[in-house]
Amino acid sequence: MAITNCPACSKPISDKVKTCPHCNLEFGNATAEDIQRKLSHARYQKLHKLQNQSMFAILIFIVGAYFTFMGDFPDTEEGLLMYNLSVGVAALGFIWYAINRVRITLAKRG
Repeated sequence: MAITNCPACSKPISDKVKTCPHCNLEFGNATAEDIQRKLSHARYQKLHKLQNQSMFAILIFIVGAYFTFMGDFPDTEEGLLMYNLSVGVAALGFIWYAINRVRITLAKRG
């Protein structure tokens, strides 16, 4: 029994199985077109997931920026902590968005 990669999802599987447990591709009935369709669908799902993460990152950035610029923070230690937290949330959202844009670009190339 050897471990090989599924031609559709590239996950490790046994060479004895007739159906991939990850993507449910039947090897006996699979044509090259079926495998290509599975690969295309997996790529679409990955891009969709990355785009959803980008939208969530933008939302986090907007919330952090709103509280940074519109928040009325008192001149106390707690106010400084709240201001720093809102700046941190905005920075986190921006950095996450930038990373996701790079990931989307790389996913579209591959």
